[in-house]
Amino acid sequence: MLSSTLVALAASLSVASAQVYKGFNYGATNTDNSPITESQYQNDFTTAQNLVGASGFTSARLFTSIQAGTTDTYTEAFQAAINTKTSLLLGLWGSSGEAGLSNEITALQAAIKNFGSSLTDLIVGISVGSEDLYRISPTGIENMSGIGAGPDIISNYIGQVKSAIAGTAANGKPVGHVDTWTAWVNGSNDAVIAAADFIGMDAYPYFQNTMTNPIEDGYSLFFDAYDATVSVAGGKPVWVTETGWPVSGATENQAVPSLQNAKTYWDQVGCGRLFGQVNTWWYTLQDAFPTTPSPSFGVVGTTLSDTPLYDLSCSGVSSSVSDIPSASVTAAIESATAASAQAGNVGTGQKIGSGSEAQGPNAGSASSPAGTSPAAQQQTSGTKTQAPAQVLESTALSTKGVTITSCPGGCSKESQQQTEAPTVPVATAPTTLITKTSVLPSASAVSASSCPASLSGTYEYPHLIVPVDKTRPDKAGGTSYNGTISSTISSIFNFDIPQTGSGKTCILVFLLPQRDQLTTSAFSLSGSGGFDVAQLSSPATEQTSYNTVPSVSSDLGGPESVTPGNEYVIASGSCVAGQRVSYEVTATGSLDLNYFQDFNPSPIGFYVTVC
Repeated sequence: MLSSTLVALAASLSVASAQVYKGFNYGATNTDNSPITESQYQNDFTTAQNLVGASGFTSARLFTSIQAGTTDTYTEAFQAAINTKTSLLLGLWGSSGEAGLSNEITALQAAIKNFGSSLTDLIVGISVGSEDLYRISPTGIENMSGIGAGPDIISNYIGQVKSAIAGTAANGKPVGHVDTWTAWVNGSNDAVIAAADFIGMDAYPYFQNTMTNPIEDGYSLFFDAYDATVSVAGGKPVWVTETGWPVSGATENQAVPSLQNAKTYWDQVGCGRLFGQVNTWWYTLQDAFPTTPSPSFGVVGTTLSDTPLYDLSCSGVSSSVSDIPSASVTAAIESATAASAQAGNVGTGQKIGSGSEAQGPNAGSASSPAGTSPAAQQQTSGTKTQAPAQVLESTALSTKGVTITSCPGGCSKESQQQTEAPTVPVATAPTTLITKTSVLPSASAVSASSCPASLSGTYEYPHLIVPVDKTRPDKAGGTSYNGTISSTISSIFNFDIPQTGSGKTCILVFLLPQRDQLTTSAFSLSGSGGFDVAQLSSPATEQTSYNTVPSVSSDLGGPESVTPGNEYVIASGSCVAGQRVSYEVTATGSLDLNYFQDFNPSPIGFYVTVC
C-alpha cells in the first residue's frame, strides 16, 4: 500500500483534534524499582517542556494508570500533568488478566471523577496494553519476554474500556493499543486493529540485529516499519509510541550506541519526518535514574537537567530527500516459516520496538512482565531488553529482509502453529512497454528489459498521492491511500528517488493484478479506455488542487486500455538520485479506476523500480 510517512499523515492527523502531539515515554518506577512520585513526574514534565534546543515536548505517554506499589490507586502522574498542562496518552496494563484490567479501570474512573475535565481535557488517547501481542508470540515466549495477551483478549479489553468511560468526561476519547510493528503486520492480530481507534507503533532499528542496521540505515529501517504498519491499519491513525537510538550500551550487529548516533537518529527520524507531523512519543527523556541501564536511551543522563546530552535543536536538518536517506524497499515474494529459528528474519534478532513498557503498576510482581523490553523493564523508567521479532505466518512479503504477513480474514491457529507456511503463488502478469521516454528530465532513454516490472527487486513506492477533481477545481486534494483515475479525477504521485539510485536505471510501472490475486487490497474498474501519464515540472503537495497542478514537463503517454492481470512499463531512464519526481495520471476514454495502493501480494499501483 501507499507507505510513506507523508501519506500516512492523513490518518495520523485526523484523530481527536488538529493538534499533533510530541513528548516522551514515562514509566511508573525508577531503575531501582522505587515508585515515581508526583514531584518527580512534575520535574520530568517541566524538564521536557524546557529542554534546551527543543520545544513543544508537552505530552507524556504512560504505561499504567495505577500508582506503583498500590492495587488500584490512580497514578500521581495525573496531578503532575494537570499542574504542568502536559497532555497524556494514558496506558492501562493489559497483561495482568481481568482482575488487573479491572484495577486499571477502577483507578482511571476514580481519577476522572476526582479531576473531571482538568484531567480529561489533557487526554490524547487511552492505550489498552503495551506489546502484549508480541509477548505471546513464539519468539516472545522463547525469549522469556513476560506475560502477554492474545488479540481476542485485547480486543475485549478495548471494548470494556470504551464502556467504562462512556458517560464520563472522557467519553469519546480514542481507545487503542500499542505494540511492536511486527505484531501489527501479523494478520492473526487483525481483530485488535478492528477494535482500536488508533494504532500505537513501537520500532527500534537499533535492535534489528539480523539485518544491516548501522545508523546510516536507521531512517529507512524505521520508515519501512512505519509504512508496513500503515499498510495494514485500514486507514486508522498510526501513532509512533516508541522509538529512539541509545546513547550507550552494547553494539547490536552494526548498530552502535553513541551520542552522535542518537543525535543523527533524532535529526533524521524525529526532526526530518515525525515531529509536528505524526503524534510521537520518543523513547525517552530519562532512563538512567538512579542507575544507568544498558542500553540507555535517555536524552538526559542520571542527573535530571534541561541541558540534553546531545543537540535537540533540529538546526541544519534538511527535509530534502537528497540529504536524508529514502526508505526504499527491496521486496521478494517468498515462503515464510513460523519456526522460532526464522523469527529473526522478521527484521531483528530481538524484538523490534519496545521501550518503556511499564510492566504494570507493580514492576517485578507476579502479574507483571518483569524483564521484557526497554520500556517494559522500565515501567521502571529503565532498561530496554528486546526479544526476537514476532513470528509472522501465512502470506509473506519480504521487505528489506523484514517478513510482513497478512492473512485474509485473519490467520488461523493452525497457520500460526505450522512449522512452515505454504509458498505464496504469484502469477506472472504480461508486461507492456508503453514508452521508452525517460522517467526523469535529462535522463537518457534506455530499454526497460533489464529492470523487472514486478516488485522483485529494489523499488520506490509513492510517498504522496494527491487526487485532484476538475469539478471542484479549487479544493486541495490532501493525501490519499487510493489512486483514482476517472473522467473528473486524476491522481498525482510523488516519488523520492534515493541517493543510492545514482548510476542506476529507474522505470515507472503500473501493476494491476486480478482481483483473486490480491491479499489486502481491492479495486473497482469500469468503463473502457486507459490513462495518460505526465511528468510534472515540480512536485505536488497536500495543498495542490486541480487549478494549481504544476505544469507538465514531459508527457509520457500510457496504455490505450487497462485490464486486470497486467503490468505496464510507462517509462524508463537513468535515475536522478536525491530528487523528488511527480506524475499526474489522467483517464482516457471512459475509464473509471479506483484502487488501494498496496505492496502486499500481489502488488497494485504505481511504483518506480530500480536496478
